Order: sequence, then C-alpha cells, then structure tokens
Amino acid sequence: MTKKSLILENVSVEFETTSKEATASKQRFNFFNRPKKQVVKALNNISIEINEGERVGILGLNGAGKSTLLRVMAGIYRPHKGKIQINGHVNPMFELATGVEFEMTGWENIALRAQLLGINHEKIPEIVPVIGEFTELGEFLNYPVKTYSSGMFARLAFAVSTAIDPEILLLDEIVGAGDLQFEDKAAKRMNELIEKGSIIVFTSHNMHLLEKYCERTIWLKKGEIVMDGDTPNVTKAYISSKATV
Repeated sequence: MTKKSLILENVSVEFETTSKEATASKQRFNFFNRPKKQVVKALNNISIEINEGERVGILGLNGAGKSTLLRVMAGIYRPHKGKIQINGHVNPMFELATGVEFEMTGWENIALRAQLLGINHEKIPEIVPVIGEFTELGEFLNYPVKTYSSGMFARLAFAVSTAIDPEILLLDEIVGAGDLQFEDKAAKRMNELIEKGSIIVFTSHNMHLLEKYCERTIWLKKGEIVMDGDTPNVTKAYISSKATV
C-alpha cells in the first residue's frame, strides 16, 4: 500500500485585483479611466513535503497565505507555477455550511453532505442514522434546516462535516460546534478525527493548539516560508518577531 504524502514543489499562486488611482471627481470627466489590474502573489515558491503520520501546523498573520496554502493542497486553487503531488484522499474542512441546503430536512442534508465528503454510496444508509444520533436533534431532523436555530444548525453542520475517516485532513482553524451544551462532545470528536488522520495540516493563531497537536509547524509571511521546524522553536521565533515589530 502506498504511504500517504503531500508534496509541493516551488508552488506559486497569484490573484488579480483592480484599483483606481484617480479621484472620484476626475472619474466623472474621464470615461477612459479604468481600473488597473494588479497581481498579488499569495504564495511564492513554496516547497513542502509532508509524510504519513505527520501533524503539521501552519502559522502566520492574517494575509500570510495560510488559507491559500490549504486550498492549494485541497485542489481548490491551482498553482500558477510549481507542482503538487498527493498520495491519499484529501478531506478538507473549511466552511461547515458548505453544501447545506436550507430547504431540505436535516436527514436529507446528512445524506447529501455524506456524498459530498466522498463517503461510499453503499455506506450512506448505514452512516446517516449514526450522524443523526450524534447531532442530538431528534425530531427536528424531520424539519427543513431553515427552521433551525444557529445552535441547531451548527450541530448538524459539525456532525456531517466530521463524519469521515480521513487520510489527509486539512483544517482551516480547529472547528467547533458553536454550541456550549455541545462543546465537550465536539471537542472529543475533533480529537478522535485528528488521531485517525494519516496526515493532518491545520492553520491556527492559537499557539497552545499547535503545540498540543503538532510536532512540526510552518511559519508563513507574505506568502513565503519563514521557518519550518519543531513547533516549540517555530512558535517561540514567531512570538519574538511580533514582540520586536
């Protein structure tokens, strides 16, 4: 059996934006004043190799390229330069609400989301009642999701998003159920999910979580790798850099 791995070689990602240099008053008299295109390099020449059994944290300020990096690993963004090699099934967990249909019932949404997560079609009838029980929503699963409170919706979304047996798990921040009464159960599920994953990569601003779950952490700044190494060393350097700014 091929070992799970995730390899990026000299990966760069660019986004196009527009800006107007002229003032509003000038624009009223200049019909040829059009927005100028600018290219923002979100990732610049990133090379990373992550192998089976590794739990890797991604650290950096907002705008450093953390989420972009995860989305490249998930295949959502294609790099403008460089190569990606993935051995194993990637399970991204970014937005809990993705794929939820508000006009459909809780049960229908569970079945739909299971398909989106790549769960084997034959296993869906077996797993749907298990997910439903985990939500603790009872008869409300028969109602359209649009009738749910925010806490009920969070329970449903969290339950179906975490009902996977991940090979390569990508997390944009450690997610929770958003419900205080459900918090302990959600935390236990996340711990189980992380333990099951052959490879875990997640972004976080929380140094405690990084040191708890990850032996290795990558520090990004302006789309480039500043440091890649043991988590305590990387977080210490990161904190020191912020103190000197």
